[in-house]
Amino acid sequence: VLTIALTAAVCGAEHCSDFADFAADREDLFREFLRLENGIPSHDTFSRVFRLLDPEAFARCFGAFVEALGAAGEGVVAIDGKTLRRSFDSAAKRSPLAVVTAFASATHTVIGQQGFRAGDGDSEILAARALLQCLDLTGQLVTADAIHCQTETAQVILDRGGDYLLRLKDNRPALCATVAQYFVDPQVAAALPAAETTDADHGRIEVRRAWVSHDLSWLKGPKTAAGDLVLLPGLTCLGMIEATVTRGGKTSTARHYHLSSRPMTPEAYLKAARAHWSIENSLHWILDMTFDEDHARNRKDNGPENLAILRKLALNM
Repeated sequence: VLTIALTAAVCGAEHCSDFADFAADREDLFREFLRLENGIPSHDTFSRVFRLLDPEAFARCFGAFVEALGAAGEGVVAIDGKTLRRSFDSAAKRSPLAVVTAFASATHTVIGQQGFRAGDGDSEILAARALLQCLDLTGQLVTADAIHCQTETAQVILDRGGDYLLRLKDNRPALCATVAQYFVDPQVAAALPAAETTDADHGRIEVRRAWVSHDLSWLKGPKTAAGDLVLLPGLTCLGMIEATVTRGGKTSTARHYHLSSRPMTPEAYLKAARAHWSIENSLHWILDMTFDEDHARNRKDNGPENLAILRKLALNM
C-alpha cells in the first residue's frame, strides 16, 4: 500500500482517492513487482492504513531513506514550520497539524520533520528542538527564524556538532535594540568587513549589503549598557543585512540582524542568509502548488502526519 501511494504521489496524486485510481489504472505494472492477492486497495484502505500507521516508525523509514541518499552536503540546514491548514478536526476539537522541517539547501532534500498540534500543548520551538536532537549536524550551519533564537535551541545545535545562524528580532528586545544601535553607527560600519550583491528579477532590483562583526567584547564587558544581556551560547559573530528593493519606481529598505556561532565573512553570511529561504521556495511553495498540501482534508488520527511524510519522500525522489 505504501509503495503504491509513494509512486502515485511522485506522479502527482494528492489524496487517497487519487492513490486508488492510480493503482487501478496501472494494476498490470504493479503486479510485476507486488503481490496483490486481494486486488487493488480501495481508497478506504489507503485512508485506514495512513490513519493507523505509527508516524514515528514511518519517520524512521524516512530517515533511513535519506541516509541512503547520502549526506546533506555542504551548505545550510534550514529549520522552519508550516501548518497544514485544513487538517483540523472540529468534531474531535483538534487544531491543525503543524510540521517543523529540516531542509538541506545544498541538495534540496528534506532530512527530517517533526509534527505537532498547538492545541496539545506543543509549540514550534519544542518541535524544532526535538527534531534537531535526532540529527547529526556535524559541520552543518543551521539557520532559523527569530522564533528559534533561544538559548536552549542554540545549545542543542552546538551539542549535535553544528553551528547556528539565527535571525534576531524584537522577541529579544534588549539584545536586538543594542545590536541595531551598534551597526547604525557610521564609524562602526566603516570599520567592519562588508559585501554587496545585486539581483534583478521578477521586475525588481534588490541590493543586499552585509556587515559582520567578530568583536563581541563590548557586549560581554562588565558595567556596560549591554552588561545584563543574555547572549546565546557559543556566540562569535554578529551580522546585519541591509536590503534595498526597487520595484515600479518605488524603493524600500529593510535591515535584518543575525547571531551566529560560526565566524563568517560577509560573503558567506549573505550566501547563508539567502540559502535559508530555499525552504520557502523549494519546499513549502512546492508542497502547496504541486501537492496542494494546504487543501488536503486528511484529519483523522495519524493520517495528516503520515501523508506529510509521504509527500516529502516523493519530493526528495
